[in-house]
Amino acid sequence: MTDEAESTELEARLEEQDEFDPPAEFVDQANVSDSGIYEEFEQNWPECWTGAADLLDWSSEYDQVLDDSNPPFYEWFEGGSLNASANCLDRHLDERGDEAAIEWVGEPVDEDDRTFTYEELHREVNEFAAALRDMGVGEDDVVTMYMPMVPELPIAMLACARIGAPHSVVFAGFSADALATRMNAADSEYLVTCDGYYRRGDPLDHYEKADEGLGGVDHDVSDVVVVDRLGKNGDSFGHDLPEGRHDYDDLVADHEGATVEPVERDATDMLFLMYTSGTTGEPKGVKHSTGGYLSWAAWTSQAVLDIKPEDTYFCSADIGWITGHSYIVYGPLALGTTTMMYEGTPDHPEKDRLWEIVEEYEATQLYTAPTAIRAFMKWGTEYPEAHDLSSLRLLGTVGEPINPRAWKWYYQHIGDESAPIVDTWWQTETGGMMVTGLPGVSTMKPGSAGRPLPGVDARVVDVSGEEVEAGRAGYLTVDKPWPGMLQTLYKNDERFVNEYWAEYSDTDSDDPDDWVYFPEDGAKIDGDGYITVLGRVDDVLNVSGHRLGTMEIESAIVDVAGVAEAAVVGGDHDVKGEAVYAYVLTEDGQDGTDELRDRIVESVEDAIGPIARPEAVVFSPELPKTRSGKIMRRLLEDIANGEELGDTSTLRNPDVVEDIQAKVGEE
Repeated sequence: MTDEAESTELEARLEEQDEFDPPAEFVDQANVSDSGIYEEFEQNWPECWTGAADLLDWSSEYDQVLDDSNPPFYEWFEGGSLNASANCLDRHLDERGDEAAIEWVGEPVDEDDRTFTYEELHREVNEFAAALRDMGVGEDDVVTMYMPMVPELPIAMLACARIGAPHSVVFAGFSADALATRMNAADSEYLVTCDGYYRRGDPLDHYEKADEGLGGVDHDVSDVVVVDRLGKNGDSFGHDLPEGRHDYDDLVADHEGATVEPVERDATDMLFLMYTSGTTGEPKGVKHSTGGYLSWAAWTSQAVLDIKPEDTYFCSADIGWITGHSYIVYGPLALGTTTMMYEGTPDHPEKDRLWEIVEEYEATQLYTAPTAIRAFMKWGTEYPEAHDLSSLRLLGTVGEPINPRAWKWYYQHIGDESAPIVDTWWQTETGGMMVTGLPGVSTMKPGSAGRPLPGVDARVVDVSGEEVEAGRAGYLTVDKPWPGMLQTLYKNDERFVNEYWAEYSDTDSDDPDDWVYFPEDGAKIDGDGYITVLGRVDDVLNVSGHRLGTMEIESAIVDVAGVAEAAVVGGDHDVKGEAVYAYVLTEDGQDGTDELRDRIVESVEDAIGPIARPEAVVFSPELPKTRSGKIMRRLLEDIANGEELGDTSTLRNPDVVEDIQAKVGEE
């Protein structure tokens, strides 16, 4: 049989297969391989979470695992104390001091990458912690960080944790106004930022944006620390640092050799703030605790990502998001492994950049987003096939549901059918993974995140809160607290209750059984208890009185051979009220033909019904995406309705909007 025939046969077999068992070789070495863990955790809840706490070193033991006397303000490991920086650094020095803690890969390919051993990372964290302390940063002072993917970001985070100062990381791609809004909301008087960074080979002036943001802060900012990222390469924008602004390297040099005793923090003390979008337009300051969050990040990293100290673990997210906090910094470093950071994009300078990195560093895990996987599919298999990816033991997806076809492509072409895939559902608010398979235990079902993790009581319910039957869709809820959960919203307990708990609970009750966490996601459940997340419940179209989830329609479209990615929005319709408009990207080498359009329409009708038939299928050159990779559907709705476009400044590809408008005009 020819190689081409074998490939065709393999593709056909994968297309038909709905379930995949974890490879026996993986199960033999997995951190968790006993299926009895689900029953054990259910019978021993909440004491089952002592296993997560045992992954950490405690300065003083906690009095109880869970204090649920004041729901929904649950307190985990109350009475215990610890320090997150010490757990991520100090305790590894004896056995892992000379081993790599962070492998940092800069964007310019010809630039020297940087490796920090645990000893080196410990030293620089101490030196910067001493500098922060000398500036006047004390316990509970919020330090804002407005930084790209440079190693000084996790160093600053761990330095803050060392002295008991919560950090608030603002994604570098956010605007100056976003920085000002978050510093105002957090009453933050300290900022750590940088002069700039690289994006697709070009130096970007980040200091100017940070400076503009500082102009919008309505209180005095005591000190600003600026990391020199570009100047060392001769790409400096020539900014001077006035009084109160400090060069990071100078500060570290001034405190060379300094050591800072880790500050004991109560388990319930805030470790960090993470601002996330809110339904009112005002960002929500999600508070995460020191003990509960860190134990959750460590436990899920060990159980789901199968991280071991000897691994070289690669998460392609940005630390400006919660994924980077939990699964680049805190989870991996708490377990003493080598964690990787990459400054650039996966397609610069060539579309094989990510695979080049995996091969060079012999990465053992890859945790990335379905958006990236769909892009890899579009680019073609020749890019991963040009590299040795055999070091990969496990694959993961995060950020949005993954389509079965993309799952199978990932499984075959990146994992060579020997690396299990964990499809993970969770949120900023949950602190870490909630619904996903255990790779050493669970059968994998492409497109389904899996069962709730052991000890996590996630359900799919109807509008009255009753669990739906297998095969039906409903609302995803979490009926019991978990260690990684948010404590509250910063300085806004009322909003915390109203946005997350009030919809399905009696707000006057002090019975924890009456409180249910509602993440505002739709989902469906099968007979095995596997949950498929369908997307935000507000991402729905009302077509002739029928509520249709955009995620379901998009999934049906991407199932079609030749389609790389799709975005579905609603357009005004005189008869239906709303009609389905689909914007479709084709794979490389595939034209947007009438025949492909017909197959897309047929796939949607087969999967959902004629009511979901797209009014228009627009073959788009690209989709408008924010710098974090999210599709900006609002702009696509404006185009569908012929309305004036809103703000496009947050897009990483603003030029594409005009291209889509022109394409719609042609069709």
